[in-house]
Amino acid sequence: MKISKYFVLSILIIAVAFLSQSFQTAPQRPPKTLKNIKAFPASMTYEQVDHAMDKFKVDLGVKCNYCHAQTKESAPKLDMSSDENPKKEIARAMIRMTMEMNQKYMSTIPHADTATIQAITCNTCHRGLSKPAAEPIVAVK
Repeated sequence: MKISKYFVLSILIIAVAFLSQSFQTAPQRPPKTLKNIKAFPASMTYEQVDHAMDKFKVDLGVKCNYCHAQTKESAPKLDMSSDENPKKEIARAMIRMTMEMNQKYMSTIPHADTATIQAITCNTCHRGLSKPAAEPIVAVK
């Protein structure tokens, strides 16, 4: 059986045209939006807030459901915009407190090299615990 080179070339052209068309018409997902954001600046993107939330989880040694309530429709899903979990308002207060300390105090340290001064974060006090230890990290003399 002899296959014509024109037949093979035709099949290749059709395959390339089909593949290029399927890549061009791939549906574009709309960017994820934020709802009920009260402690973060309005200019923050979904990705920035998501990254901050991941850091909070590590700093406090918790999962998302520590602050976020479950949806009423399906139990395993979380309603990130809900305010039903009281720990969410505590988290907002802690976010505001941390931002204020960094803006008001850390930024005013005279002669501080801002590259070496570390910002106050949740980890400063929590150190992987949902409730910070009662003992100070550094012994006061």
